[in-house]
Amino acid sequence: MASKKRDTQKQYDAQVQASVAGQEAGAGPPPKMGRKEYEREMRVLHGELVAMQEWVKASGAKICVVFEGRDTAGKGGTIKRITERVSPRVFRVVALPTPTEREKTQMYVQRYVARFPAAGEVVIFDRSWYNRAGVERVMGFCQPQETERFLELVPAWEKAMTDSGILLLKYWLEVSPGEQTRRLESRIKDPRKIWKLSGMDLKSYSRWYDYSRARDAMFAATDTAWAPWYVADADDKKRARLNIISHLLSQVPYRPLAHRDITLPKRQPPGGYVQPDLPLRHIPTPF
Repeated sequence: MASKKRDTQKQYDAQVQASVAGQEAGAGPPPKMGRKEYEREMRVLHGELVAMQEWVKASGAKICVVFEGRDTAGKGGTIKRITERVSPRVFRVVALPTPTEREKTQMYVQRYVARFPAAGEVVIFDRSWYNRAGVERVMGFCQPQETERFLELVPAWEKAMTDSGILLLKYWLEVSPGEQTRRLESRIKDPRKIWKLSGMDLKSYSRWYDYSRARDAMFAATDTAWAPWYVADADDKKRARLNIISHLLSQVPYRPLAHRDITLPKRQPPGGYVQPDLPLRHIPTPF
């Protein structure tokens, strides 16, 4: 498994170099990725996430991953792909609702601190304390001086996090105006997605450049050596998910545990057991 991780890291490094070379040459974005290729690559990354999980449990590592970005940029879908093959007892997703009246009277970061990882945990924030620098600022849910004070304090606060042994990774998912429009229209038309469309999404949609200014101010104040921002272009959701998971794995110094040879034990003999004739209620089988 150790050699497998080395191969995965080499592949990731080669892809990064190719991407940089393409950007320097002025090449356009690659074509949309097909489903088969996507699932093949995701299968490999899921195996590496499981290996990372086992290392986190064994080493007592504490990992905190923050996902921020434009509406419809794919934060939720990326988080689902990260967590779908790992244990929810190790990987914990935090998506906090609107603060209660009591929480509004607390120190702003208080309700987030309570959900930080303990040893052997990976905590993923689906939006985070950076709400104050984004939606709260743009939609007028806080005063301008509150946002400014927040941006002043965050670097020191995140330094305290990392000094305590937490590995903090912050991702911003960026989507183009045209792609955001397409995705919102898709939510309107698809009954499976309509629940994703809130009144806040519609208000936010009209304030694209207010969010751009808020994002820029956030980057300028909180992109630090100990907690940098990593930006992912998310117009192609499949490529974005693969790129983010690959990058996350590259930032965690996990070492896959030694492979265990496991043999299933023999089942016990029936010992006279006979299944009773109970009036059980079986579900219908239309499929």
